[in-house]
Amino acid sequence: MSEINTSPQPVIALNVALQRTAAVSLFGLFLLCVLWEIWLAPLKPGGTLLFLKALPLAFAMRGVLRGSLYTIQWASMLVLLYLMEGAVRVMSDPPGPSITLAWIEIALATAFFFSSVFYVRPAKQVAKAQQKAEKQKDHMNKSKV
Repeated sequence: MSEINTSPQPVIALNVALQRTAAVSLFGLFLLCVLWEIWLAPLKPGGTLLFLKALPLAFAMRGVLRGSLYTIQWASMLVLLYLMEGAVRVMSDPPGPSITLAWIEIALATAFFFSSVFYVRPAKQVAKAQQKAEKQKDHMNKSKV
């Protein structure tokens, strides 16, 4: 026999400003990656196919704009690759505009990462509290039997 959960779901207060910051920084990072490799400072004159590195960011755009917790969580891990690329290019590219663009990439990736982590945090805390309450409830039911 299963019990029906009649307790109301808690209201999670998500910060809209953090979600907007994440969306703007993600869009900026996408735009930067495309423009960097096509026009601003491509590896070869005339551009390269390296602009395709922006494609994974495009897959996250819709979910981040809607505030999807799942999408924001996996996108926050994805953006770490762009942070890493920016750090490598700051250290290894020859002096020129590419280093400035790499610093901008680092800033945008960092902004996205922290805004997404702090946006998702309240929902994760509520989920953790619910899990703990369920475990305690199961433990109490088992001890009664």
